[in-house]
Amino acid sequence: MGRRRSTGRDVTGILLLDKPLGLSSNDALQRVKRFYRAAKAGHTGSLDPLATGLLPCCLGDATKFSAYLLDADKRYRVRVRLGVTTTTADAEGEIVADVPVVGIDEARVREVLLGFLGTISQLPPMHSAVKHQGQRLYKLARQGLEVERTPREIQIFALDLLSMDLPEIELDVHCSKGTYVRTLAEDIGRMLGCGAHVSGLRRTAVGPYAETAGPFVGLDQVEAMAGEDDMAGLDALLLPLDSALGHWPAVRLSADAAFYLRQGQAVLIPQAPTDGLVRLYDPSQIFVGVGSILDDGRVQPKRLI
Repeated sequence: MGRRRSTGRDVTGILLLDKPLGLSSNDALQRVKRFYRAAKAGHTGSLDPLATGLLPCCLGDATKFSAYLLDADKRYRVRVRLGVTTTTADAEGEIVADVPVVGIDEARVREVLLGFLGTISQLPPMHSAVKHQGQRLYKLARQGLEVERTPREIQIFALDLLSMDLPEIELDVHCSKGTYVRTLAEDIGRMLGCGAHVSGLRRTAVGPYAETAGPFVGLDQVEAMAGEDDMAGLDALLLPLDSALGHWPAVRLSADAAFYLRQGQAVLIPQAPTDGLVRLYDPSQIFVGVGSILDDGRVQPKRLI
């Protein structure tokens, strides 16, 4: 039998969704897809149900470029409860240790935080989506199993203490993809000698999208507009898909170059960058995709619409 064609509107763009507390990333995405009546949708990096904040939802052709946001840096605001260690390193797990928080002051906390800056090794938690022999770790963890995991190198670009009201501290974390904030909080607690878990988490930035530039879109707002059948208003909330790639140089193509690129051929573009990835635009200034610069200076199509 042939594949069933997806039904829905051919709508393209990126919604900067403010994922609410208690909802999984996939549940939030499916609601967005339904409200937009979109044929295709995907998100760019899961948030735990207990976390809130930015979940970029890619609709239509934007799904073809979601991997670039998956690879982007992230920023979080996290509340860390010192003294209490749980099975999941967050507030949903069972308490396995509860010790007094004594002898810890701001100077000691800042000293410990400095030790986590830069490239560090992090062991994926059992309650994570990492696969082991084809099974998600969190599924094994629910069975009471613990398996050997391979540490991963991640980067912590900034780790700032925002507030301190023991037994809780609040941190601002700027990190690379693949960072487990729960593990980071647990390791900080271990270095402080008292243990810790995440009591609250909010993602405030993904790549070029940051809460400091303006509020994210609430799911209730999307639902209300969908209920009023305000599809034009919903579409106006979407950002163009190339907004995710604004840190790469733009290359304007001639009609001939655009034609050959669409055939999968590399082309020579005068005054193009000498290396790296570039955004490609046709003569009408319409975004057509992403290219990479070859060693001989030609532009090779990498991902086209």
